[in-house]
Amino acid sequence: MPFTKFTNLDFDQIKTSIKDYIRANSDFTDFDYEGSNFSVLIDTLAYNTYITAFNSNMIVNESFLDSATLRENVVSLARNIGYVPKSRTAAQAEITFNVATSSSSPTMTLEAGLVCVGAQNNSSYVFSIPESITTTINSGVATFGSQTNPIVVYQGTYLNKTFTVDGSLDQTFILNNSFIDTSTIRVYVKGSADTGLGREYKRVDNILNINSISETYLIQEIQDEKYELLFGDGIFGKKLENDAIITVSYIITDGIDGNGPALFSWGGSVSNSVKQKLSPSSTPLITTVSSASNGGNIESIDSVKYFAPRLYSSQYRAVTGRDYESIIQQVYPNTESVSVVGGEELDPPEFGTVLLTIKPKNGEFVSDFDKRKILEDLKQYSLAGINQKILDLKLLYVELDSYVYYNPAQTTTPTALQTRISDALTTYSASKDINKFGGRFKYSKVLNVIDNIDTAITSNITKVKIRRNLKALTNSFAQYELCFGNQFHIDVAGKNIKSTGFKIVNQSSTVYLTDIPNKDYKGDLDGSGMGTLSVIKKDTRTDTEIVVVKSAGTVDYNRGEIILSTINIVSTSKPNNIVEVQAFPESNDVIGLTDLYLNFDMSNTAINMVKDTITSGEKISGVGFKVTSSYTNGALTRGW
Repeated sequence: MPFTKFTNLDFDQIKTSIKDYIRANSDFTDFDYEGSNFSVLIDTLAYNTYITAFNSNMIVNESFLDSATLRENVVSLARNIGYVPKSRTAAQAEITFNVATSSSSPTMTLEAGLVCVGAQNNSSYVFSIPESITTTINSGVATFGSQTNPIVVYQGTYLNKTFTVDGSLDQTFILNNSFIDTSTIRVYVKGSADTGLGREYKRVDNILNINSISETYLIQEIQDEKYELLFGDGIFGKKLENDAIITVSYIITDGIDGNGPALFSWGGSVSNSVKQKLSPSSTPLITTVSSASNGGNIESIDSVKYFAPRLYSSQYRAVTGRDYESIIQQVYPNTESVSVVGGEELDPPEFGTVLLTIKPKNGEFVSDFDKRKILEDLKQYSLAGINQKILDLKLLYVELDSYVYYNPAQTTTPTALQTRISDALTTYSASKDINKFGGRFKYSKVLNVIDNIDTAITSNITKVKIRRNLKALTNSFAQYELCFGNQFHIDVAGKNIKSTGFKIVNQSSTVYLTDIPNKDYKGDLDGSGMGTLSVIKKDTRTDTEIVVVKSAGTVDYNRGEIILSTINIVSTSKPNNIVEVQAFPESNDVIGLTDLYLNFDMSNTAINMVKDTITSGEKISGVGFKVTSSYTNGALTRGW
């Protein structure tokens, strides 16, 4: 009797199915399977079937991009649709330095390779440049970089590799090092008529606009996170001639671990105009313009699965928001998340404009240089007549004020319990639900995270706050607008908006922002959803408020917008000219709308442990039980 349906993959189920099949044969109807050697044969058949089914299932899973789990297979499947996963990215620092010399050479060259060494957390990291830099010598001093045009150094070790073309069809050009930052790869091909290293070949991502004489190459990731170079065949790209020498230089990097160093010591090599090595008269002192940042790890498997089909569907043209999202990931590998807003969605509309906001990895802002480069690279993908603008990142912070009730009979260390709660919330704060444009803070999940930490936790009262940072233009009259993208909760008494302290012109005291909702003649909300923003200060004697500017702006509670009218802020209590502005959302589920990047800020989240005296049996009647309000406090200022 043949099997008409086979769905069992469990060993015992397979074994039972084999017995049922044999029993169906009249020759073995009354056979004792368990008490004979036949049982060993059945076990062998079941085991073989189980292993075969498992392997077949794995092979089928690894044959499709959605279900593959091994990086090698995911990368191979993505390669079939023209996608190259992003490599590790080296942390970059901007520096300047002077090199004194007694040489009469008119120029000095900083050789490609090691430039300096940076220190971070008791570890040293080398920083290199992928190409040599030449500058003039004036009065015995060569200046490399300036405050406005510094030298960019890459964290990692500079390496070289050479190949000789033998003309065979099966020759491969594989870089045998893992952890390469592919943006630092430089390729030179020296033919029979060339001198020096030869002609530099440029990397391309596709074969569009490539002809038979284009000096270009492609790269692809292979096993163990290594890379292979692919050259032209005489139709798409120039074909390499026999005995040509290929010189490849690149930097292998520690990726994200290289972020942070701000102090550097000299370790470079310089030469004169005729390539003779020079010794500086004294050790150059390095000035840091910006510390090392933007280092990142190789693209994850989940990211490859997400972006590979989307880049393929875009066909290397930027039309829809998804197209921009996938293409920007290619032209700027340091991208963590992208927001794309069409100008027609603005008020007033800006037709023919696309507004882009980019959240870089391990940072908050994209440099002006990177912005210009991204916009230049996007031109080859975008439609004619469409302009792109890159806006600075707008962060919407979510903070918690949580009161966690615990049973003291089940734990003797509430501090340890508090630490476990903090660790669990920190893990949740790093989830993909939150840290992105269009992210969503899910209140119910946070409550469950807290309650499920330990059986000693009986309940929690958790209040949600949202915050934007106002970057003050100090000593200048300016207007400010903060959009939260979430409706504000309105308390008729006011104090819905709070801020940290700052000082304004002609006022020596520290002042704060607060609000008063619009009311009707009865003292109730008038239904407009609007309010007035005021500037106030504290009366230190009575601990009350004194109004400094009664009407300093407006609050739109329904749209979640704050507009601060013309004001001259002299200084701020927070560093970096920051004024933290806080509101209470109408819904505890907070959304990062359009160009707002949602961030769960654990550094400003408070976890308060409260003894549950009812559950513990200390106060069964509930008399003296500490009750925590579920509503916002009436404090005047943020943190007061």
